[in-house]
Amino acid sequence: QVQLVESGGGLVQPGGSLRLSCAASRSIDSTYAMGWYRQAPGKQRELVARITSSRRLNYADSVKGRFAISGDIAENTVYLQMNSLKPEDTAVYYCAAETTRREYWGQGTQVTVSA
Repeated sequence: QVQLVESGGGLVQPGGSLRLSCAASRSIDSTYAMGWYRQAPGKQRELVARITSSRRLNYADSVKGRFAISGDIAENTVYLQMNSLKPEDTAVYYCAAETTRREYWGQGTQVTVSA
């Protein structure tokens, strides 16, 4: 069973930075995109950033200019550099891999932005 493993979450003060990492336990065939999603308490899961095999990038409007996604789709690794963090960025962040057959999800990593 393939697993996506996230790391890098934690507690940070407003204005601070964190870097999230995600890697698959083994290569996932036919992956065409990977991304980061987040879910805050009482809210729906939302897309934060996504990268495709053709290097197309998508960002939520709320993180544009502050977050940067990078990674290697062929290696099933993806990173999220988060700068100028705000309290409203507090959420559980999930890594996802999209293939032609299904999606894979990580277990999530908590990011808390608080003074």
